[in-house]
Amino acid sequence: MSITSPGGHRELSRGLLMLMATATGLCVGGNYLNQPLIDEISRHFGVTVSTAASSVTVAQFGYAIGLVLFVPLGDMVDRRKLAAGLILLSAAGQLVAASSTTFPVMLIGTGAASVFSVAAQVLVPFASELASPGRRGAAVGTMMSGLLIGILVARAVSGGLSLVGGWKTAYWILGGLLIVIAALLWRRLPTVAVPESFSLTRVPASMIDAWRRLPKVRSRSVMSGLLFASVSACFATMTPLLAGPPHRLGPAMIGLVGLLGVVGALAAGPIGRLADRGLGTQVVALGTGLLLVGWGTLWFGSSSVLMFGIGFILTDCGLQAAHIINLSVVYAQEPALRSRLNSLYMTTYFIGGSVGSAVAVFLWPRFGWHGVVLAAVGFVVAAGLVLVAETARDRRRPSHRDHPQHDPY
Repeated sequence: MSITSPGGHRELSRGLLMLMATATGLCVGGNYLNQPLIDEISRHFGVTVSTAASSVTVAQFGYAIGLVLFVPLGDMVDRRKLAAGLILLSAAGQLVAASSTTFPVMLIGTGAASVFSVAAQVLVPFASELASPGRRGAAVGTMMSGLLIGILVARAVSGGLSLVGGWKTAYWILGGLLIVIAALLWRRLPTVAVPESFSLTRVPASMIDAWRRLPKVRSRSVMSGLLFASVSACFATMTPLLAGPPHRLGPAMIGLVGLLGVVGALAAGPIGRLADRGLGTQVVALGTGLLLVGWGTLWFGSSSVLMFGIGFILTDCGLQAAHIINLSVVYAQEPALRSRLNSLYMTTYFIGGSVGSAVAVFLWPRFGWHGVVLAAVGFVVAAGLVLVAETARDRRRPSHRDHPQHDPY
């Protein structure tokens, strides 16, 4: 696949990379606007908190659907057109949610916005493809920093804006911003030549074949899906935990607590550079350990906001360490299939998130916060076992594809 800039040569300037990173943050951040607003949405539509929290699961599940349907198209169509078009459709979904008068319509808008917000996952492998050899891990890290900061800012800003104009304010503003960013990307992104021999009908078969042939894609995808399930359990229930006794925090304060995750977001860039240096497995093991320590700290979050904050930082840092490295490893397996491998990985990742949030929503009214913590620890332990199994397999059957530093990007 040939990639050319408007000037006819391959390039990824710092400015373009930052624009793409901003776009990913706006797209994916929209899926998290509702998390600090669950109580307000519940009161506005007259539904239970658990019913309102289902919008979190809908957003994550919609994102997973979009990963399957649209992200693989990045290997066969102009990514510039694909990304800009998806962003415009995501903006439409946000505006539907903003103008909704019933909870089902709000869910429809949320679901549509999340399905098309996978424009972010069209842009991440695009940045990796445009980056020079030896800088792809760093480029992925920068893109993920933008994505993560977008998520954190979305949570914090949506809570703050709700105090000014109600919970819908953030949806109106984001819808407008997405329209602007789509126009900027249309002007700045390079064009991508369509491969001559590729057929849309071959996409499912080629993805199944890649999943079967590349064991690292399977293990890293499942591992990250389990880790994200753990953190999503926290995301889905932190609002009722912090809004209820003894904390009784408002939506603005809950959003500010969520900003503690900026520590993990800022670490994404340096973590990506570690992938370029071949230190991936050690970093993933460290990230998994941080998650376990973080959840041990979060156990005490039911009675202490400070302990919740410390545990939140640790779990977020652990997740990002594992996620950035795992994503870089997956991209390295077969660069010609980068968009499809990204789809496989991210679909598994967000299915894990959907499962984690659904499990947490189920456990919360029955067993409270400590039941959620135990389930989250179970997800992390399962991910650790996957890493152990992969390491044992690599020792028996080493392969150059298992190590990004040997990949011929």
